[in-house]
Amino acid sequence: MKKKQRLSEKILKVDPRVADGYYSDKYFNRTKEILLKDNYHPIVLMQIFQKNNDACICGVDEALGIIKEALGSDFRRLKIKALYDGDIASAWETVMIIEGDYSIFAHLETVYLGALARRTKVATNVYRCVREAKDKALLFFPARFDVYQVQSGDGYAYKVGREAAEAALGGVSTDAQGQWWGSLGLGTVPHGLIAAYNGDTAKATLKFAEKIDVEVRRVTLVDYDNDCVKTSLEVSEAMWKKYIETNDERYRLWGVRLDTSANMVDESLKDEKGPFYRTGVNEQLVWNVRKALDQRAQKGDSKEKMFFKDIGIVVSGGFNAEKIKRFEKEKVPVVAYGVGSSLLQGNFDHTADIVQIFKDNEWRHNAKKGRKYNPNTRLEDII
Repeated sequence: MKKKQRLSEKILKVDPRVADGYYSDKYFNRTKEILLKDNYHPIVLMQIFQKNNDACICGVDEALGIIKEALGSDFRRLKIKALYDGDIASAWETVMIIEGDYSIFAHLETVYLGALARRTKVATNVYRCVREAKDKALLFFPARFDVYQVQSGDGYAYKVGREAAEAALGGVSTDAQGQWWGSLGLGTVPHGLIAAYNGDTAKATLKFAEKIDVEVRRVTLVDYDNDCVKTSLEVSEAMWKKYIETNDERYRLWGVRLDTSANMVDESLKDEKGPFYRTGVNEQLVWNVRKALDQRAQKGDSKEKMFFKDIGIVVSGGFNAEKIKRFEKEKVPVVAYGVGSSLLQGNFDHTADIVQIFKDNEWRHNAKKGRKYNPNTRLEDII
């Protein structure tokens, strides 16, 4: 079995102020100050864990990089064991242990726990969504829901979660999200471009196709007028006409994206009755669009049939693992799920406790009540 690779700390570009405790809770800085002023150097075993089952651990390599960059040569004075990014952990399972002089690393607890908490949250949400999506792509769309500084690490967490679910398909929406692993952002024709062309989705899509590199898949939002069926047909017809005129692959429509607001009912559903979710992007709306495209495909020759049948349906807006599971159970004909803010939700806090202290040439229990050393044979030595 191929040994897993650690993320290089050089990719992280750790702020040098981390070493001075600038980003640390003040009480950790004061702990370090007291130990040094007292010339007291306790050798401890620090244990780190989180409290969720089925958690896709991430941020391990970031935490290690932070510690290494902050401590410089003192890093070699510590013994560290840890899981790998992408390992699936149970509640209370030890994720990492740090053994050594506590006065060296006491002030770094805030920052390495923060890395583990944030990245594990994103990676686990991605992992669970991808697992439900099965062979469908998961598009990572949460950039607009948080400050831009988190994008690179979150994009890496997306990669970790996606790979943990053994999925090869997907993509991030910003170049920054792919920075740590060498990927570029992707995206669709957005509402903003459509609005700039006076709400004409077909025209905006044609302009996108004309101006953007042919290697970029042509996917356009079709909910601008809250009539996904009508707009999907208008866009596909416009692209087909241009494709036939030019025989240019840049006018091949890869997909339409449904992103209807959760408080709205699409025009194609207003006269429908049945036991389905009517607002937002729902199963029946997808089926309506698919049916319309397939019916249009029947009107042409084999080339024309293929053009319309090959148009995939991408869905976004309010998707999480539960909603994806519902769509997959009903075999809704989508090719990709765009998921945003739900990937940033949840609580995956990590906790660090000193559980042993080395005294009189032996390790002794030294944990607060309710905590104890919990060895984990899955941890790997950090070289």
